[in-house]
Amino acid sequence: MATLKYRDALNQALREEMARDALVFLVGEGIGDKGGSYKVTDKLIDEFGPERVIDTPISEASFVGMAGGAAIAGTRPVAEILFIDFTYLIMDQIANQIAKFTFMTGGQGKVPFVLRTQGGLGNGLAGQHSQSLEALFYHIPGLQVLMPSTPYDAKGLLKSAIRSEEPVIFIEHKQLYLTEGEVPEEEYLIPIGKADIKREGSDVTLVTYSFMALESLKAAEQLAREGIEVEVIDLRSLVPMDMDCVLASVRKTGRLVVVHEAVRRGGIGGDIVANVAEAAFYDLESPVKRIAGKNTTIPFNIELEKLCVPSVQDIVEGVREVFSS
Repeated sequence: MATLKYRDALNQALREEMARDALVFLVGEGIGDKGGSYKVTDKLIDEFGPERVIDTPISEASFVGMAGGAAIAGTRPVAEILFIDFTYLIMDQIANQIAKFTFMTGGQGKVPFVLRTQGGLGNGLAGQHSQSLEALFYHIPGLQVLMPSTPYDAKGLLKSAIRSEEPVIFIEHKQLYLTEGEVPEEEYLIPIGKADIKREGSDVTLVTYSFMALESLKAAEQLAREGIEVEVIDLRSLVPMDMDCVLASVRKTGRLVVVHEAVRRGGIGGDIVANVAEAAFYDLESPVKRIAGKNTTIPFNIELEKLCVPSVQDIVEGVREVFSS
């Protein structure tokens, strides 16, 4: 096992898939000589050249439309949008064209397309560069949505995404890029749609994903010192979602807490809670709890920014509430 930063694990995945399949190419703003703003594509242009690592003008709608068309024509593009906030500019290409093409061709056309982007707060980047918008893509039929939390998961899932015959929205988090973790030196893939139990527990099921998975694990360790054993499920894949894993855990613990950084209103947590209520209501021993971002624009001030999303202490208090009720 090697210890890699999250961004380096992604870089490895891209390099390995580009070396394996000449049809894989990258497209985005500043991804070539600059290596991407978060260095995920660093030095790939040196190895694969500007015909496969394509720097584009600042025109998201144009190059995502191009990449979608290239996927339909038989290649495997990986497009990068620097901030998830900018995906509003490509919603017609994603939602009306790429997501629907296979269905509207009766399954005859495939779109092996990956959109890499990153969301979440951090670094005081204010309201237009700090949003968590995964629910937009979660709501659109025809898209797979992945949000890995560790270097291991990031590499294995990105490789699977590139090999998928369906379009994938691959959402990273700006606070994860410099985190480190063990990554196998041999090739591996992580199946899309398979959750991971990051910590086993018997008292409360905590369902989460992306950066909040790391915060939830910190909360779980604190709660363990109080005698509350929390089972932390990292979904990794939002679409398809591994509800079998969630339901099995809820039936074991009898309690459910869902944590995500995105705003609570219309968030994915509400859908998870609804699915559990439909399938395992009588297994619950206490009311469920959603811990999520506040329904507000993220402010520029870093201290105010921190108040807008769940903290470790918020998670601890939420679990205590569920456990004691």
